[in-house]
Amino acid sequence: MDNEISIKAGIVGGAGYTGGELLRLLVNHPNVDIAFVHSKSQAGKPVYETHKDLLGDTELYFTDALQTDVDVLFLCVGHGEAKKFVEAENLPKSIKIIDLSQDFRWNESITNATVEGYGRTFTYGLPELQRNEIKEAQNIANPGCFATAIQLALLPLAEQQQLQQEVHVSGITGSTGAGQSLSSTSHYSWRDGNISNYKVLQHQHLNEIRRTLTVMQKQELPSINFVPYRGPFTRGILCTSYLKSDLSLEEAKQMYKSYYRSHPFVTVVDVTPDLKQVTNTNKCLLHLDKQGENLVITSLIDNLLKGASGQAIQNMNLIFGLKETAGLKLKASAF
Repeated sequence: MDNEISIKAGIVGGAGYTGGELLRLLVNHPNVDIAFVHSKSQAGKPVYETHKDLLGDTELYFTDALQTDVDVLFLCVGHGEAKKFVEAENLPKSIKIIDLSQDFRWNESITNATVEGYGRTFTYGLPELQRNEIKEAQNIANPGCFATAIQLALLPLAEQQQLQQEVHVSGITGSTGAGQSLSSTSHYSWRDGNISNYKVLQHQHLNEIRRTLTVMQKQELPSINFVPYRGPFTRGILCTSYLKSDLSLEEAKQMYKSYYRSHPFVTVVDVTPDLKQVTNTNKCLLHLDKQGENLVITSLIDNLLKGASGQAIQNMNLIFGLKETAGLKLKASAF
């Protein structure tokens, strides 16, 4: 039974946004004991000094020492740093690694959903794409936040070979998507009351998205044109995707509801959703509309949860044979 399973977990890079979200989830997870939280910059300091909302929830301290007697290790380090860590540390193969960077998300091949690196095989961790493969995985490459939102919007179409026309996507994300290190575009005085686009038609998640959808559709994929925006809020992603489609609205809704029927965190809704209905949750809400020839799919997630740490916990649950929703029954903040 689930309540008899005990998992010993470690976090590397615990001082950042994704590390903080993992801590908040794992501190309250019924099957997890946090063995250590690694951070070179914060070593020796109480966790609650960095993640102030954890005051009273944990007495853990950051450490610069690694423990190898853990069941699972979450890597919350920057892009490029995860590969360096895995190469340098030579961790026991018995430790399952869940990497939240982009380092092991996909190789140049589009014929499989695994990446080989430093004697380890990393399985792409999008449960709504390959839940059964994740259950058998040793290591997980956690998907990107925009990639998650866009893929969940398009997977049912790809499965039914319905991505026949050019896809246009616009998406807006909160400031936490830029990480905790300050930059000119994440300062409150610049971001508040402001909006800007960036990496237009060349966002790094496009390769990840295309490879997933190509594996699903198994035929030539049309162009996917993505315009991302920086929003004047802290967390959450809202993406709107549209393409020409012969499907009626009812046919599309039935296709989507059928695809996601067994997936607990994705809901196809009939009312137009708001970002606040997913923030602080591991949910994805999908809304479909038909305007003329265009099928319009709106997807909403929390970039730090379903787009990062929540999905990492979801993957951990699947690997260790727990209920997929364990530790992830979270409530949106309405006010």
